[in-house]
Amino acid sequence: MTDPKSAFNDVNPQKSRTGLNRVLHAGGYSLQGLVAGWQETAFRQEALAALVMLPLAFWLGADWVETALLAGSVLLVMIVELLNTGIESAIDRIGPEWHDLSKRAKDMGSAAVLLSLLLCGGIWLAAIWQTLMTSA
Repeated sequence: MTDPKSAFNDVNPQKSRTGLNRVLHAGGYSLQGLVAGWQETAFRQEALAALVMLPLAFWLGADWVETALLAGSVLLVMIVELLNTGIESAIDRIGPEWHDLSKRAKDMGSAAVLLSLLLCGGIWLAAIWQTLMTSA
């Protein structure tokens, strides 16, 4: 009788790695995910916006909490975009035909991106408003 855990490790060698070897391989997979994300137009646009907004967060933030909120909201948009792209890729792998559950999954991923963008925009508008009102 074969051990179910060893059978799983044969299919997924990552599960049998330990220590620094596992961390290094996981880091490589993460970099591959960022490279794959870069192939998506929306992620590229958000990453380029982040190149401007992250340094601005340090200038605009009045203290470390405000700076963390500004920068964190920008990074959150990118994180949600990567998760949405992962959902879309998994659905597309299943098949090209239309299915109600596939549509729901893709729509929910898109809604998550929208909510993260609204949150980011709200945080940035509040910080800009606060800065304008205190400097006037």
